[in-house]
Amino acid sequence: MSLAGRPRRVAVLGATGCVGRHVCAAFAERGADVVAIARRPARHIGPYPFRALDAGRLTGGELAAVLAESRVDTVVNAMLGWGRSAREMDDANVRPVERLLAALRALPDPVRYVHLGTIHEYGPIPYGTAVDETAEPRPTSLYARSKLTASRLVLDAAARGELDAVVLRLTNTLGPYTAPESFFGALAARLRRAAAAPGEVTDVAVAAAHRDFVDVRDAAAAVYAAAAGAAPERLLNIGRGEAVAVETLVRTLVEVSGLPPDAVRIRHAEVRSRSAGADWIQVDPSRARQSLGWRPGHLLTDALRAVWRTVEPAPPVPLSPR
Repeated sequence: MSLAGRPRRVAVLGATGCVGRHVCAAFAERGADVVAIARRPARHIGPYPFRALDAGRLTGGELAAVLAESRVDTVVNAMLGWGRSAREMDDANVRPVERLLAALRALPDPVRYVHLGTIHEYGPIPYGTAVDETAEPRPTSLYARSKLTASRLVLDAAARGELDAVVLRLTNTLGPYTAPESFFGALAARLRRAAAAPGEVTDVAVAAAHRDFVDVRDAAAAVYAAAAGAAPERLLNIGRGEAVAVETLVRTLVEVSGLPPDAVRIRHAEVRSRSAGADWIQVDPSRARQSLGWRPGHLLTDALRAVWRTVEPAPPVPLSPR
């Protein structure tokens, strides 16, 4: 089962998150009608019809009724959940996908489903290498395990011909309205506060890690391309294809902020074993280039400028090395 053609009406679940709001914008900019679905509204979401729904708590039948009423031909799952235990992680990331898949099967007309996974589903990546879609996933964190379980549910259903779906494993994202609880979101908020207090020095613990970051606007463009493709690969990695030192990005953010270099005092720290990532993350995006014709269009400096431009000042918060 494969749906070709330009998406006309899309439902975006998790529409108020950092990635979700940019996915909404990517579809709207390309002429699609957007139905934004999330538990609660948020600023910067855009002028789209909004449905305040907790998709993780609806039954498959209830969710199917909502999607059918909205007359969508495309569904994007940008929901993200967190928990402290394996059960809480599964409740946040697996159970909602089970219900959503049941809803998609119950729809009177087929839709294209784009599921957003995470590069962390692969687990630790050997230093100096780029992970591609043939790698055997071996996640170590509770979060990554739950996300892998959800992605496999989607891939298995697609392999059985039950739905038309593609899974995108996104690497780390940066850009406008970066999540305030993320490392760079929290750091930018602290730098905003420091900018209002000349002479204040911000201490930052930075792990000796290299990560593949992609501008969230480019990630959203990849989501649209996966929705519009006639017969995309069922699993695609989305990233820039380069691992950049986290410390380099920290110093770049300080530079684009306009603060003097000595406004930040960097303390080197070990990568936390419980971190979602490890000391090296690099994506091989060649399959996405070939299948979708997708390439990132924003430099990381552009992404960090956007982080700075859209961040709100916040009181200092402890920053752990990422």
